[in-house]
Amino acid sequence: MIVRQYKDSDLPDMISIWNEVVLEGIAFPQEELLDEDSGAEFFASQSYTGVIEADGRVLGLYILHPNNVGRCGHICNASYAVSSESRGRHIGEQLVLDCLKKGKDLGFRVLQFNAVVETNIHARHLYERLGFTQLGTIKGGFRMKDGHYENICPYYKEL
Repeated sequence: MIVRQYKDSDLPDMISIWNEVVLEGIAFPQEELLDEDSGAEFFASQSYTGVIEADGRVLGLYILHPNNVGRCGHICNASYAVSSESRGRHIGEQLVLDCLKKGKDLGFRVLQFNAVVETNIHARHLYERLGFTQLGTIKGGFRMKDGHYENICPYYKEL
């Protein structure tokens, strides 16, 4: 498996993986699905979009962008998506590690996650294992697909 910058030819797989996570409704705040046009625009608008591939097939991706502007523009934010059929193969870990390096290369000083759902145990364990610090808990900060609210746990790591 290799992690690399995305190419336009990756977009159909990327859009499919992204939409799968959005439809699950348990991790991403987005509710709108991407189509060919909105997906191309969305991924191109990021500071960096990386994919992980094996045998010429995209298995997952990440987006990296500023978390804020101006005096807080040195803090970046990222989102990760792995196809359901590829989960459990440490793909998320490879994406996060590449993202940490890319964030530093782009001049960011901190990577912050604003809304890690408290029940997303696999992501939380990964971030903690990689040295991220939890900032606290925001009660009821994430509306799940079924309409109930879960807590979110912001995390950060200095780059």
